[in-house]
Amino acid sequence: MILKKIIIALTILFSISIFAQKQARIIEDFNKNWDFKLGDYPEAINTSFNTSDWRTVQLPHDWSIEGSFDKDSKTKQAQGFLPAGKGWYRKVFTVPAGWKNKSVSIEFDGVFKNSEVFINGHSLGMRPNGYISFGYEVSKHINFGKENTIAVKVDNDAQPNSRWYTGSGIYRNVRLVATNKLHVAKWGTYVTTPEVSAEKSKIHLEVTVDNDNDTAKEFKLVTSVLNADNIEVASFTSTEKIAAKTSEKKIHNLTLNQPKLWSTDDPYLYKVVTKIYEKSKLLDNYETPLGFRFFSFDAEKGFSLNGKSTKILGVCLHHDNGALGAVENIHAVKRKLVLLKEMGANAIRMSHNPHSLEMMQLCDEMGFIVQDEAFDVWKKKKVTNDYHKDWDAWHKQDLEDFIRRDRNHPSVMMWSIGNEIREQFDSTGIAITRELAQIVKSLDTTRPVTSALTENVIAKNFIYQSGALDLLGFNYKHEDYKDFPERFKGQKILASESVSALETRGHYDSPDGIKAWPSKHGAPFDGNADWTVSAYDQVKSYWGATHEENWKTIKKLDFMAGTFIWTGFDYIGEPDPYPYPARSSYFGIIDLAGLPKDVYYMYQSEWTTNPVLHIFPHWNWKSGQEVDVWAYYNNADEVELFLNGKSLGKKAKQNDDLHISWRVKFEPGTLKAISRKEGKVVLEKEIHTAGEASKIDLKADKTTIKNDTYDLVYVTVSIVDKDGNLLPNANDLINFEVTGGGKLVGVDNGYQANLDSFKANSCKLFNGKCIVIIQSNGRKENIQLKAKTGVLQASVIEVKVQ
Repeated sequence: MILKKIIIALTILFSISIFAQKQARIIEDFNKNWDFKLGDYPEAINTSFNTSDWRTVQLPHDWSIEGSFDKDSKTKQAQGFLPAGKGWYRKVFTVPAGWKNKSVSIEFDGVFKNSEVFINGHSLGMRPNGYISFGYEVSKHINFGKENTIAVKVDNDAQPNSRWYTGSGIYRNVRLVATNKLHVAKWGTYVTTPEVSAEKSKIHLEVTVDNDNDTAKEFKLVTSVLNADNIEVASFTSTEKIAAKTSEKKIHNLTLNQPKLWSTDDPYLYKVVTKIYEKSKLLDNYETPLGFRFFSFDAEKGFSLNGKSTKILGVCLHHDNGALGAVENIHAVKRKLVLLKEMGANAIRMSHNPHSLEMMQLCDEMGFIVQDEAFDVWKKKKVTNDYHKDWDAWHKQDLEDFIRRDRNHPSVMMWSIGNEIREQFDSTGIAITRELAQIVKSLDTTRPVTSALTENVIAKNFIYQSGALDLLGFNYKHEDYKDFPERFKGQKILASESVSALETRGHYDSPDGIKAWPSKHGAPFDGNADWTVSAYDQVKSYWGATHEENWKTIKKLDFMAGTFIWTGFDYIGEPDPYPYPARSSYFGIIDLAGLPKDVYYMYQSEWTTNPVLHIFPHWNWKSGQEVDVWAYYNNADEVELFLNGKSLGKKAKQNDDLHISWRVKFEPGTLKAISRKEGKVVLEKEIHTAGEASKIDLKADKTTIKNDTYDLVYVTVSIVDKDGNLLPNANDLINFEVTGGGKLVGVDNGYQANLDSFKANSCKLFNGKCIVIIQSNGRKENIQLKAKTGVLQASVIEVKVQ
């Protein structure tokens, strides 16, 4: 039986190898079976090195998230008090002998940071920037048909090097790519649509072709445009010549009648397939995303997409995925974007660095406008060991690679060359801004260049004085926006970063007006002993605004193209206003676990047309306690509130109000809200006083996952009473056991000062909730999650594995 299984496995592997060798371009997942160890092991580049005491990991991998929180950590508050250091990755692999006449490359989507890659002892190169995608041609160092050793050194030891959590390691995907010697270069296509309308659109394609052969070649270049159903809708063929050992750019121009336009509501995607033939033999095939859309920024009217006035309703995002740390996983990213889309967001600012390929792909597919951002610092530092040390040697290549990688994504509509750059305040900012803008324009002229500015006094802002920006992005100071048309005459303007309000999900202090915590830098403030901030939208950073203050301003000003809220999600690090043990931010509309805070529904009521009625807080208080009940609503004239069947009155938003409220003396029972339009009921919502704990409630975000070792399921855990009401103050420790085709890869409760490990097999509920993240382990068995406490009966949920 065992011999039979071995024969079957070898037959499958042989068939895959033969199939792969027949393909024009072979792209292999290179994430599995890496050995890893913390520390510095320079001898690991040798093929004879012994890794028996190393552990095996699957990429993407972040070793920082596996560590313990430590207030004495070198990363300090900025990176969430988690460890950094040095680490090595190593993998032994075999390349088919049939690839000997191919060009073979290894591609890394991101390694944080200071990576150096070795193949069979040969250094392929170094890359300091932890966010840039890069690759190396490895053919001349490969032993075809035999074992090869790749080793990757990662050095994230010099701290602090960031103002937020970065993670450490090979935290994005890795691929092995094999092509024929005549092939499309890496990021070798550039597709633009110089004329776009619903009637007809022109397509301009530039293809960079590499000829690694020792002889000149004549070839046929074929461009096909496929619609979303993979049906060819346009094509062009040319016969080309290329000299030996050269790269040359080839041009194709096509026209498509009646294209379907890409928009945030209907993000219709085409793709361009580029094929290279030598005689009748297919040598390469390369795919490029394509979306037909036209947009403009206007100094008076703001932003329009496909001729329709559109407010940019955006959020800023950092790259971490909560309890997964910096590990990039397309399912984690999609969960975030789904929540934001349902909130009404139509735009993402990639703060403050290049994000992943998966993020860009999903923004294309789901209809998000992207502000793509390259740098947080230039030559002048913000923290001791940040990118300023690499600026002179690397900024040009990093920026060029960033633009080449992302310029075909239809979601990208702005290039940001910097965030709150220090050179804004001295004359060196003029030359650097012009240089960076020129680099961008040399590679893409179809999108405006912007920068996130903090100084709106022209005499003090040297980045603005450069005259090189097409679009002005301003961070905060919303009260000054009304003066901008006069101050910045003729300029196109966007709120590139706004709000910085503070909230903890599910925690409520009695509202007593808007407060800044602290009132200015370093000032004392009257915070909470448990490091929480009230979820009523009434606490902000001294430099920012509440969510309502900002949105009231933006929605009134037609010339403002839109806003990017700081931030869509809480993120690890930068836990203003608190010190340790706070270790993650309070800025998010959604907490670190992916559980929405109440203000989420304010945006949903303003940014969507779907009927919304959200009342809060919960209804478990002390008898007679006065509680402020807030309601966010839309599509209605008024809301009536009832307590145990007795009306507490009807209320309607006045002037520019974004919520209504009642002050209610608590008595247990049912709080009910009814929204009405012209006397007709639109929505009804009820909140019940929860009784004694009855069971652990488990809700999975999907019922089926793939057994591919990547797919994720997020399970929300809570304790409810016998009627299914959430116990809003529950803080029980829940223990988890996962069996079958999955493994536990993260837990979190969204509490910003929770110092328990994200990788534990247990989690305390916070304000009634926590989450468990389960990942496929590759086994084709259904997953069972068992959750138990010391008091209640264990609960079990099953997820099917395909």
